[in-house]
Amino acid sequence: MTSVARTDSPGLRAWLIWGTGVAAYVLSVTNRTSLAAVGVDAAERFQADAATLSMFAVVQLAVYGGMQLPVGVLLDRYGSRPIMTIGMVLMAAGQVTMALSPSVGVAILARMLLGAGDAAIFPAVLRLVATWFPAQRGPVMVQLTGILGQAGQLAAVIPLSALLHATTWTITFGSVAGLCVLFGVLVFLIIRNHPPEVASDVSVNTDTGAIRVVTSSIDTGVGIRAAWAHPGTRLAFWSHFTTPFAGTAFILLWGIPFLTAGEGRSQAEATLITTLYIGAGMVLGPIIGDLSRRVPHLRSKALVLPAVAAQASAWLAVIVWPGPAPLWLLLVLMAALATGGPASMIAFDHARTHNPSHRLSTATGVTNAGGFLAALIAVFAIGVALDLQNAGTPATYTLDAFRLAFLTQVPLWVLGGTFIAIERKKTRIRIGMDPPRRPRR
Repeated sequence: MTSVARTDSPGLRAWLIWGTGVAAYVLSVTNRTSLAAVGVDAAERFQADAATLSMFAVVQLAVYGGMQLPVGVLLDRYGSRPIMTIGMVLMAAGQVTMALSPSVGVAILARMLLGAGDAAIFPAVLRLVATWFPAQRGPVMVQLTGILGQAGQLAAVIPLSALLHATTWTITFGSVAGLCVLFGVLVFLIIRNHPPEVASDVSVNTDTGAIRVVTSSIDTGVGIRAAWAHPGTRLAFWSHFTTPFAGTAFILLWGIPFLTAGEGRSQAEATLITTLYIGAGMVLGPIIGDLSRRVPHLRSKALVLPAVAAQASAWLAVIVWPGPAPLWLLLVLMAALATGGPASMIAFDHARTHNPSHRLSTATGVTNAGGFLAALIAVFAIGVALDLQNAGTPATYTLDAFRLAFLTQVPLWVLGGTFIAIERKKTRIRIGMDPPRRPRR
């Protein structure tokens, strides 16, 4: 097994491969949030109550989260190119199924296919960053990847909604399926697992830039257990669990119904407000990324936990406001929720820092599963809470029902914040930054 050091600047081919990967990631985010602006249309098409509607997102997120560990192991063994190609094909199959779905059951199957395909894309792009770019560029490239991916949410909120209202359900989702096929071909033709000077797929230590050629597969169970055993991986998991779920639940399903049926905003106003969430995330990404670089040992205390506190405070302010919230407060909520995406990227810095090269993608999968597990719980809990108040359909949505439903997010913030504090302390002890706890006598 050989090693080489990556200190050179990335060439044009590296940027082309990364750019193709990011474009595929943008499309996967569009697929992921393709029900964001058409949730009411979906409820009417399938005659679905809130719990049933939330199942579309829940099964998608469940499959996405459940696939993170297998995808991580497969990426460590086979590299990004074949896994991304399969992911694009699965998303195309999911959107074709959604376009033609005659019932809720078939639509849920479509979202499962979508979740399985989506699960392959982001971790694969992170691997491309690790294999094609010098280690010192890793944190910046990861943040840039996440920022550009937000454009996929814009595509779902604005053009996709406009296309649906101008044409039909079948044409809209069939068109997205066609884009997935196109990008599957582009991924296969352009992306390569590793630079040409390396004879085999590689795994990269992003602390040192050392590339280790992989010559054998690693036992899946051993790799997962070893990754989870390090408190740094658990810190990464809980950081990703706690920071993005509120924004994901909002943009993935419940945001537009809350703003229109709950707050009384028009469809155009709701779309504009939601767009601010996406735009703010793209602006905050570089700022939080730079701060993360400047305070590497204070990321959790100075960035992750304050982002969680900002989201919880803004939501509680909206919930307790008498009557519909004023526009300025809704915009504050969007800005607060927008901190979740960039803050969640810090989790991948933890995973990369505290795991050796051969389980890089496995640790990334463990980390990525955290955010989508929390989002799954949040989306479903909001839907169930609406149904329990007999406010589970577009005709029965009320502001008070939405307020109580969104309170179900509070236990997730408390749980995640508690474990972040616990695992941060254990990680600092593990790497020698804090003294070990004295045993109880």
